[in-house]
Amino acid sequence: MLNMFSLGLISIAVGFTGSLIGLGGATILIPILVFFGIPVKEAIASAMVAIIATSSGSASSYVRERITNVKIAMYLEMFTISGAIIGATTTTIIAPTYLYFFFAAFLLTSFFKFRQSFGDGFTPSTTQDRVSRWLELKGSYFDERTQQAVEYKVNNAIMGGLGMLVAGFAAGMLGIGAGAFKVTVQENILRMPPKVSSTTSNFMIGMTALAGVSVYLFSGLLNLTLMAPMAVGATIGAMVGGRVLNRFSNRALSILFLVVVIFLIIQMLYKGVTSL
Repeated sequence: MLNMFSLGLISIAVGFTGSLIGLGGATILIPILVFFGIPVKEAIASAMVAIIATSSGSASSYVRERITNVKIAMYLEMFTISGAIIGATTTTIIAPTYLYFFFAAFLLTSFFKFRQSFGDGFTPSTTQDRVSRWLELKGSYFDERTQQAVEYKVNNAIMGGLGMLVAGFAAGMLGIGAGAFKVTVQENILRMPPKVSSTTSNFMIGMTALAGVSVYLFSGLLNLTLMAPMAVGATIGAMVGGRVLNRFSNRALSILFLVVVIFLIIQMLYKGVTSL
């Protein structure tokens, strides 16, 4: 039976995992809540609060270690916040059954992540397009595992922004933070290193979720009983994850990402089919 204590413990594990792979804890929490009989719209709305907690807990560590690129995050947030408001509004008016399938379908896009990031190597861009150069979208960080400084330059700022608009829509609509899609866009379109993509995604997820929560607040879908233990547990787990992420190899993080995403897709497809 799911109670506040057990939900808190589950949220700790979820927050830890989400902070490592950039998914956002709610991506894992929503299928768990649905499994225990929570209506999907209520699960989506309440879990978005856990997204804010997860982002806040892990982002502080990432910013302190100078892995997160705050400037790039601020640029991309203009797109994700707009998408989140539109997506959350959509959820309040469509039939719940469709949300299971939308959830699973959107997670399928996560597999694009492995086209270039399944491994420890990263080849940075040596040139930039005009817009990215004008916005000065670049950065560097020190990788503890390789004991080397990694410098990178962002490319395709306009296409990346449009991709983030889609990510924001999915975040608001499905309550999942859309971290998987954000990481994919950042690595494969913007050409950011995997660890920077994951940490910057976590930083952005909280602000995107806040935009979606504002819509759900006025719709009456927020459940305070669910929100409290999820927020506390996810914060604790995310803070721990934020401190150890830089010790993992990119390959290990990619494998963990793959396992979690496959599990989530199967779970939500099953609920969707059985609810027809």
